[in-house]
Amino acid sequence: MQSTVTPTHCPYCALQCGMNLTPAPDGTVEVSERTDFPVNRGALCGKGRTSAAVLASNVRLTSPLVRDEGGTLVPASWDDALDRIAAGLGRTRAEHGPDAVGVFGGGGLTNEKAYTLGKFARVVLGTSQIDYNGRFCMSSAAAAGIKAFGLDRGLPFPLEDIPKSGCVILVGSNLAETMPPSLRFFTELKENGGTLVVIDPRRTKTAEQADLHLAPRPGTDLALALGLLHLVIAEGRVDEEYVRERTAGWEDARAAAMAHWPEYVERITGVSVPQLRETVRLFCEPESAMVLTARGPEQQSKGTDTVGAWINLCLATGRAGRPLSGYGCLTGQGNGQGGREHGQKADQLPGYRKLDDPAARAHVAEVWGVDPDSLPGPGRSAYELLDALGTDIRSLLLMASNPVVSAPRAAHIEERIRSLDFLAVCDVVLSETAALADVVLPVTQWAEETGTTTNLEGRVLLRRRAITPPQGIRSDLEVLHELAARLGVEKGFPTDPEEVFEELRRASAGGAADYSGITYRRLAEENGVFWPCPAQVDASGDAPETPAAHPGTPRLFLDRFATPDGRARFVPVSHRAVAEEPDDEYPVLLTTGRVVAQYQSGAQTRRVAELNAAAPGPFVELHPRLAARLGAAEGDPVAVVSRRGRAVAPARITNAIRPDTVFMPFHWPGEGRANTLTNPALDPTSRMPEFKACAVRLEAVDTP
Repeated sequence: MQSTVTPTHCPYCALQCGMNLTPAPDGTVEVSERTDFPVNRGALCGKGRTSAAVLASNVRLTSPLVRDEGGTLVPASWDDALDRIAAGLGRTRAEHGPDAVGVFGGGGLTNEKAYTLGKFARVVLGTSQIDYNGRFCMSSAAAAGIKAFGLDRGLPFPLEDIPKSGCVILVGSNLAETMPPSLRFFTELKENGGTLVVIDPRRTKTAEQADLHLAPRPGTDLALALGLLHLVIAEGRVDEEYVRERTAGWEDARAAAMAHWPEYVERITGVSVPQLRETVRLFCEPESAMVLTARGPEQQSKGTDTVGAWINLCLATGRAGRPLSGYGCLTGQGNGQGGREHGQKADQLPGYRKLDDPAARAHVAEVWGVDPDSLPGPGRSAYELLDALGTDIRSLLLMASNPVVSAPRAAHIEERIRSLDFLAVCDVVLSETAALADVVLPVTQWAEETGTTTNLEGRVLLRRRAITPPQGIRSDLEVLHELAARLGVEKGFPTDPEEVFEELRRASAGGAADYSGITYRRLAEENGVFWPCPAQVDASGDAPETPAAHPGTPRLFLDRFATPDGRARFVPVSHRAVAEEPDDEYPVLLTTGRVVAQYQSGAQTRRVAELNAAAPGPFVELHPRLAARLGAAEGDPVAVVSRRGRAVAPARITNAIRPDTVFMPFHWPGEGRANTLTNPALDPTSRMPEFKACAVRLEAVDTP
């Protein structure tokens, strides 16, 4: 093995931190700093530093597995495994129709894989039933962004703009634990004289860095944003000229906000009127300011309206589409942004095109060489798809997701998965979901393959292959190629990622997420390119012989918004309660989130010794007053019970959480599975489940 240093990117969160990989003679891989990448400048969190541990053969899958007659998963040949999957999916399609076959993807898939998976579902299987776990990530922010701006890109500006702004309101994000290398941007903000306001029911490590921390009751972020806008109006802080020249719909949004007077908002949220006024002062006095949201306000049954209210605050104060200002969403998953842009989301085609748009269907169908009428229409959203397993959907192909741990009402979803006629899973480890499959395929990982991802800034990046995968491992692209051939489609599913990307460029051309001007060579030479980046054309519409490369678009909306008239849209919204308010039987609110040493469902990070030492298992975080009423001491097992199930984990007693709220991290399966409890109530627009607030009760647990 050659000791060649390969510059690449971390496999975990949407920062997609730059790192160098060096194979060692003993077969391990060394992860080291890569200081030339501007997002992290060499800094890595513990997950990034230990990311190579999952490459080891004793950690990951190394052979296809099939379920034998006794119900046990046993090793099998690739031909046998692929034949079984093709037969299982084909049989369901023949007996029950194409929509009886489902496809479920992941926000960790590269752009090439996400693109090919969407194409496979629609062209080979002919099914409309495809969605992905990114629906659980930032779909509410995406829906609100499209309503307001006509376009969704997590951050419409690069992270490097944050330290230069005058104030940042950070809503529902604990980035000190979820994406630690990004914290330096906020530290530099304060060093430069800017202020940081953090909104979170818990006093997290991020909140400890804030100039002002607001701790609203979970599920009341919408009322909070409306109360701030009310004060902006009452105090004469509206940027009237901006509103007049660059927006539409202000009067209705203004009337909705004026119904949320400060004392009313204080009663709903628990945030005092003086704190509301101070937030408005900090936000409005500087020349520039930003609002950044994360899963807190988004993972609600009213998440789209909640994000819309924060966008309205930005628009009313002239903070969107101006330098060092604006609204942005901190995407969670590694390719959560690109993953939904290119076709694995239920209602979208490549280039962020809408599946129900005839022009979009015609364009993509031409690239794919199929009849536009052959493409199915929009299908179910992620939770609705999972909920239909075993009934309307009889077989499922699943890639890079672990819904047995990550889906809301997880015990029910596990039951639905067990009821399938056939389940095939592609993964790098035997996740809790893969363990239920009829066939499991071991696939290559980030360091063993080349491909692109799109980080939270909209920066398209090139991950490079650094090592050869172990014998017996194939890529997801090879899997889809082989399955397509077995199901009667011999062409159109290349296995070379650059060849796939070239097709993706053509399919995305002219779409909202236009990648047509991006090439692998540019990505390598320029350290990433921001979309939209169209291929250059001359005035006649013909590509010139020597086109100048489009520079990409680091900053959106500076001249106009992506709406037909170039104006941003105010959307009038009003506060409403969470889907499940506390009552006498379930008097406490549960909220969920992450810890620094684990990632998402933990399928990979729970296999890393150093990370498990730092975060060995689940816990229930509760206030001392709540613990005293329960009679629980630090470390005592506590049962958290909702209408959907029961979870048990050790108590972690702290003043850093509201007395009416408990917190559980969601990385673990089994008895401490937080998503056993969570509520699948869906946002009517984004179809995002309400992970962040549900009613529970606490029970003491007798110990031997």
